[in-house]
Amino acid sequence: MTEISLELVPRSEVSLRKELEQVRNKFPAIERINIPDILRFDLHSWDACSIASEYFPKTIPHLRAIDFDPNVPLELVESITRKGVEAVLVITGDPPQDMSHKIYRTSCLEMIRRLKRELPQIKIFAGMDPYRSGIKEEIDYILAKRDAGAEAFFTQPFFDLRLMEIYQGFLQDFTIYWGVSPVLTENSRNYWENKNNAVFPPDFVPTLKWNRNFARKALKFAQSHGGNLYFMPIRTDIAAYLDGII
Repeated sequence: MTEISLELVPRSEVSLRKELEQVRNKFPAIERINIPDILRFDLHSWDACSIASEYFPKTIPHLRAIDFDPNVPLELVESITRKGVEAVLVITGDPPQDMSHKIYRTSCLEMIRRLKRELPQIKIFAGMDPYRSGIKEEIDYILAKRDAGAEAFFTQPFFDLRLMEIYQGFLQDFTIYWGVSPVLTENSRNYWENKNNAVFPPDFVPTLKWNRNFARKALKFAQSHGGNLYFMPIRTDIAAYLDGII
């Protein structure tokens, strides 16, 4: 059974609760909420997931490995266990623009291993980036993350089904949450292409219609391959984007 997750940005508790209420009432097919940890917002991902758990039974906070000092106790252990978080998503994390924010050389693999030791009851998910490097290098990195203890993978958003099919051929034995995110302006497309090296198909146009059609195709793809899907509607009206699709 395909699980559908939705990524929500924790701008504030008020805005988060408003979106959670909307999603719960309008999209019962969504089973999980995943929340990134964004430095410019005061609400940590694990605290936001505590709020989200009031609305949805499954939540998953993102943890940035570079934010955690490997030589001191994990302060979030008590917070996570007390708030009933059952899974976390470990990513490396981008260096902050404001370098007054302390970061460490903690790798994603080190963070996964540490969480497996200190929070063995928690499911560990990790990221998969089809644009980071070559296909072989990324598959090798995924294997290393699985060896470290990762049980499932959230991908960076895909915009081309052909690329999804290529990766699916290598990931048949993995639990995958395929990412989909609407791109509705040329500036947004430029961001994905230049910052993340994303690949768009020749027929792509930055319209809601194109992105809704792709969302339908991606959901069908995940269902046909026994995978899962998560939507990342950045700055997009959730109802306008997903109504009639899920």
